[in-house]
Amino acid sequence: MAHSLSSKNLLLLAPFVCSLHVLPVLASESEEADMVVIASSRTDSIKSKSPQVVTVISREQIEQQLTITTDSSQVLSNLLPGYSPNTQKLNNSSQTFRGRSVLYMIDGVPQSNPLREGSRSAHTIDLSMVERIEVIHGASAIHGLGATGGIINFITKSNSSAQPLKQHVSIQATSATENISSDTTSYKLNYQAQGATEQFDYLIGLSGETQGVYLDGNGDYVGAATVRGDIMDSQSYDAFAKFGYWIDDERDIQFSFNRYQLKGQKNFMGVSGDRDNGVATSSVKATPVGKAPYNQVNTVNLVYTDRDLAGMKLNVQTFYQDFTGRYGATTSSSFQDPSTAETIYDQSQNESEKIGAKLLLSKGGLLDDTLKVTTGLDLLRDTTSQKLILTNRSYVPETTYKNYAPFVQLELSPIERLTIQAGARYEKAELDVADYTTVAARNGVSVNGGTPKFSDTVYNAGAVFDLTPDVSVFANYSQGFGMPDVGRVLRGVNTPDQNVDDLIDLSPIVTDNYEGGLRVNKESFDFEISYYESNSDLGSRIEENNGLYTVKREKKEIHGLETFLAVRINPEHTVDAGYSYIQGKSDTDGDGSVDTKLTGADIPPNRLRVAWTAHWNDTVSSMLQANHAFDRSFDDDELEFEGYTLVDASLGYALPVGKVTMSVANLFDEDYFTYYSQSAYKNDDFYFKGRGRTVTLAYALNF
Repeated sequence: MAHSLSSKNLLLLAPFVCSLHVLPVLASESEEADMVVIASSRTDSIKSKSPQVVTVISREQIEQQLTITTDSSQVLSNLLPGYSPNTQKLNNSSQTFRGRSVLYMIDGVPQSNPLREGSRSAHTIDLSMVERIEVIHGASAIHGLGATGGIINFITKSNSSAQPLKQHVSIQATSATENISSDTTSYKLNYQAQGATEQFDYLIGLSGETQGVYLDGNGDYVGAATVRGDIMDSQSYDAFAKFGYWIDDERDIQFSFNRYQLKGQKNFMGVSGDRDNGVATSSVKATPVGKAPYNQVNTVNLVYTDRDLAGMKLNVQTFYQDFTGRYGATTSSSFQDPSTAETIYDQSQNESEKIGAKLLLSKGGLLDDTLKVTTGLDLLRDTTSQKLILTNRSYVPETTYKNYAPFVQLELSPIERLTIQAGARYEKAELDVADYTTVAARNGVSVNGGTPKFSDTVYNAGAVFDLTPDVSVFANYSQGFGMPDVGRVLRGVNTPDQNVDDLIDLSPIVTDNYEGGLRVNKESFDFEISYYESNSDLGSRIEENNGLYTVKREKKEIHGLETFLAVRINPEHTVDAGYSYIQGKSDTDGDGSVDTKLTGADIPPNRLRVAWTAHWNDTVSSMLQANHAFDRSFDDDELEFEGYTLVDASLGYALPVGKVTMSVANLFDEDYFTYYSQSAYKNDDFYFKGRGRTVTLAYALNF
């Protein structure tokens, strides 16, 4: 179904152009950025030749943002207008990209948990360990399950130095600018060491952070997400190690391990707000019932690369990921037993274990050096369950997802100015669920297990044509393969004698993404604009009903426009901005036509980011950024969104030994309710205000 932008919206878009790809300071660096090889493409595609929009967040940008916020999800929100505004909680519910689910990865290892989407996938690594972030906009099947809205791949640091030993240490403290106390102050310490010999290299990192309670723009405690989990009032650490062994100039083996944990300290409890009267959820100093919520994630990755195997490149990757996400205790209606008058406190815990392998073989130089062929095979076994740990009950039965997916990708340049990419991926998947019984709140019915099987072939095709050496146009069609929240479907069954094999709600989500755009890469500026449509005949939407959340399988159509520009005023000053316009609807009455606006649980607001980066001299640097979320209306007036603007600033000063940085987040102390609180769900417990102004002082030393 075609969509069009209104003349009013087109006028609004006109001034909002700028780019957050790799933000260069010098023109030569811009040219290098265009030649960046995108590892997430799996075909070693050059960024400027990608028919999809690709953003590369550089190490410099990550470091700038980390002095403003250590929340990885907030960093993404600050830099990607098409990514939903951050919830500022451990739970990243409603944080979509282009209105659909994101596949989060670390070095290609999936971190998302689509079988039981507990909305914790955005917090699995400390960005101190990350060299760059590759973002593929829109649906893509190149990495398999979960990327219906895009791919966000955290590429970890590696040792690029031949020096025997290099070390880095940094420390920072963050505090509100009013009501300063030990309760409202946060601290972080980070240490890294790297070194190399002729054949061996290593990098080791360790970080630890203690976060205090947040204050809003009025100086009041921000509400604690006692049940869903919070970043404030928490302690976290990340232990990271990467080792490389070079067999010879063409072959190497890399092993990496990352253990991340963020755990609440249980010093504060949330106090329900009052949406009808504009009263925010707040916090009081007290100990919540039950065990502390946390994320605990182990990621192990082993990669073998041979760059000249009979003229081909071979890449073999095996990985393991173990995820545990615990939520706080509550008297949720879904935890109650109608047969007893006792009010039951309980808390759930998601557990997911992934084992997988990826085999990749590519050959270039074919057809007179015009064709490159990449083929591969992906294997994945994901076992997921959800438990109620206080009463020792099964909330979601153990579910095993088995998948194998062979694929082929072609890159053809029949003439110098034209690059064509096309490919296909065959998805063969199976769910394995044993017989189980739902909890009492869902009538305690027995459900017959089963092994539903799914298979589908998803395709992609795109082209980039250079109109001039500086100007190119691109177009792309790609499909994404995903699953609904299987755990939520299984636990929601309330009719006796159901069979898992017959549950249509378990059918896969195949998303069609159409996109076209224009790129301009000049010495003084980079510009990109693209329009996209994202459609699925059997999408997935979460609906709340008396405290119970169920999955609705409905047709969904989303369309939008993104535009980016970076202007290099001179070698020392760069101004950049990005704008995202997005609209979406779903078919709620089942008549085959979309009729209802998607809410903030599914779709972000239209957003604008503007930033100015300056290197005044060899000693002083600065960054000023503003993010504005525009008002948005919905069919439900109670979810009306009132937009807000957040401004951040940082100033760095190089000392004779080390570097000191001072940053101010929410510079003008904006008092606002988060997008999630206003427009995702109507719940007095989740009616959170955003964080007010904070100041961060950091010191870093390399030696």
